[in-house]
Amino acid sequence: MNNEMTTKDVLKDIYKALEDKKASDISIIDISSLSVVADYFVIASADNTRQTAALCDNVEDILGRKGIEVRQIEGRNAANWILMDYRDIIVHIFDKENRLFYDIERIWKDGRKIVSIDEL
Repeated sequence: MNNEMTTKDVLKDIYKALEDKKASDISIIDISSLSVVADYFVIASADNTRQTAALCDNVEDILGRKGIEVRQIEGRNAANWILMDYRDIIVHIFDKENRLFYDIERIWKDGRKIVSIDEL
């Protein structure tokens, strides 16, 4: 993160970037007390692989313009599950079938689910 933006600011930008490209079922889970991998997971669904790629591109573009570079992106070529690593925040963009199959929310059910972006 850059010096001026907090993790919560970045979460809000990610949420808005996903929302702008019509992601569905956007979910944020605070996993800071459960894992050293990241503090938050952001999970979103797309209708098809073109939309998963567009969501990824939009998040990367919006954060990139603010000086926040993605550390790593996995799954961009297949685009059925894209993982974006922003150090404290991991963004998971799924097609609907893979989101149901991998069920990240169930695996991390002990994390605190952020119900509204205003909670941040």
